Amino acid sequence: MTESTMTAPEQQVLLGDVVSTLITVERTIQQMNALRSSLLATADTIADHDEDITDLRSRELAHRAVAAEIGAAIRVSDRTIEAQMGDAALLRDNFPLTAAAFSRGEISAAHVRVITEAGAPIEDASQRAAYEKAVLARALEESPNRLRPYAKQLSERFRETSFADRHAEARKKRGVWTRTLEDGQSDLGISGSTAVIRGIFERLTQMAFAKKKENDRAAKEHAGDPDFTPDTRTLREIRADIAADLLLTGTPTGHDAGDSLLGAIQAFVEVTIPLLTLTDLNDTAPPAHLEGVGPIDPDTARILAGNAPGWDRVMTDPISGAVLAVDRYRPSEEMRRHLRARDRRCRFPGCRITARKTDDDHTVDHALGGATDIDNLSGKCRRHHVTKHHTPWKVKQLPGGVLEWTSPIGHVYVDRAPGVTGHVTFEDVALRVQGPVTPENPWHDGEGNAPF
Repeated sequence: MTESTMTAPEQQVLLGDVVSTLITVERTIQQMNALRSSLLATADTIADHDEDITDLRSRELAHRAVAAEIGAAIRVSDRTIEAQMGDAALLRDNFPLTAAAFSRGEISAAHVRVITEAGAPIEDASQRAAYEKAVLARALEESPNRLRPYAKQLSERFRETSFADRHAEARKKRGVWTRTLEDGQSDLGISGSTAVIRGIFERLTQMAFAKKKENDRAAKEHAGDPDFTPDTRTLREIRADIAADLLLTGTPTGHDAGDSLLGAIQAFVEVTIPLLTLTDLNDTAPPAHLEGVGPIDPDTARILAGNAPGWDRVMTDPISGAVLAVDRYRPSEEMRRHLRARDRRCRFPGCRITARKTDDDHTVDHALGGATDIDNLSGKCRRHHVTKHHTPWKVKQLPGGVLEWTSPIGHVYVDRAPGVTGHVTFEDVALRVQGPVTPENPWHDGEGNAPF
């Protein structure tokens, strides 16, 4: 019997065997990666105990010599090996619980990078241990891409220097620069406040989508017209052209045609702000959280809150962080606001598409009698919305917004919404702002100093 002639049950059995074997293989691969890391950490220790070390320079040469030995043996750059030795020693010495989980194959090398990169700036050993314990518990349940924003936000609770102080120092490095490329091209770069840069990119993206949609419509209307020349630019190309148009003229005049009104498009950013951050003007106030990115400084968050046309107040449990209620100063669609606050991203395991771009999906189909209420709704990106409805994947919604997914071969995956499992602010009230980034919103204090 060939695979093409197998019955559906036989295909499911085969798929189950494939998945089970892959789980075993993946765990073994991670264990081997952990062993490699352990050996590199040992090599780092050997270099540290070189009897010729008398100062920083001789220590550097000792590490270089050991790295060169290993690199030549396994045909890898000694610079790469030296960096990996340092990373391995950092993992062994500063993150022992993570190293142990890695050695058991419970987490991947990608999880390890997320944990160590976010936790490395925590200097106090006891604070770093508390961070590691909390983030590792999440790493055992989440993919690395979902873990990253959580780890960054969690790390802020244990840092010695406040986010506001670090941001004030970092903003001094903001700037614009160019880099010449080949074939008559150049790069233009800009650095600044995360909220501002993300707002710029979001607005350009919305404009580019609008222009691309207009181009597609025009191409359909003039199909077969030999005198019509279609605009075949990709979204990436259109975004770059609109950026140049805006910077050179102040308005997208080169692209604003018909009723597209690109100039009227504003960029929006979504920020969750602990109430303490709005009321406490000290530098110790906890940072806000920019959806899909991570922490932003309190000053920028306060400006967003002050200029937002409306905001959601998210009441959370001070212990568990579970969303208890959502209301708004200006009336809106309460259920949708509640879902955005609770889910914050697509609810399929491993997906991080932001909640703003998801569909509000009935867990039990409305056509089958499913109620339109919070206990039967969750956000899913279009890809996983379609997957849920048109493949054998099944989902059941448990109390507290927990989703229990069952795969076609019977594996069960539990997805807990970030707004339920704790949003790492641990205040009992937070504000969720969706505010425009526009010239009318002054991104500066009363003395003309921009906070980015």
